[in-house]
Amino acid sequence: MKLGLLGDIHGNYLALQAVLAAASSSDVEKLLITGDLIGYYYAPLQVLELLQTWDGYMVRGNHEEMLTLARSDPAFLALVDKRYGSGLRIAIEQLDTQQIDDLCNMPHPLELTIDGCKILLCHGAPWDINRYIYPDAQLALLHKCAKQEFDLVVLGHTHYPMQQMIGKTLIVNPGSVGQPRNRKPGAQWALFDTESREVTLHREAYKTQFVVDESRYRHPDIPYLAEVLERT
Repeated sequence: MKLGLLGDIHGNYLALQAVLAAASSSDVEKLLITGDLIGYYYAPLQVLELLQTWDGYMVRGNHEEMLTLARSDPAFLALVDKRYGSGLRIAIEQLDTQQIDDLCNMPHPLELTIDGCKILLCHGAPWDINRYIYPDAQLALLHKCAKQEFDLVVLGHTHYPMQQMIGKTLIVNPGSVGQPRNRKPGAQWALFDTESREVTLHREAYKTQFVVDESRYRHPDIPYLAEVLERT
């Protein structure tokens, strides 16, 4: 079975649309999503609508954890606005109570077995949603992630694509759909084949300028939100 690995969508529905089109063309049957569906950008409802027709599994990310607090704490939400932009506030405004509950209550981590392949789906590290595991992480940290009872460990959070074989465990970060940080513009994801146990990293082009322009209009005070989508 072909699995689409993706995450860190961050309300960027145009990027997700490009990834899902490529996944469909590649005969992907299930999605494994590493969390952070929301935050930063501005179309959380469209993101959820795009994912509705797909089968798969999701874990919560740190932005879903922030949503849990922000929905009931205006002071915390104001701090999030200042640091990350209005993406989380827009999610609270656009999504209904059930949709917000579903996002806040997603598991972390999540153990799966698909076609005999044992998979651990995470956001940051298996033991900590907020832990960054970068491609140049120390070997000891990678070994801590590579729980040997799993064939595949899927991580997100860094917005940097990665694949590392540690013992018999393949560690993959598919990169970020909505906000790549490795100076390679586009929408990032990965394709995993449960039969061959091989993974390939992918990057799809989409109309980044639309999101860039909207970010500059909404948040001239946070230029990073636009600049990160264009830098090379």
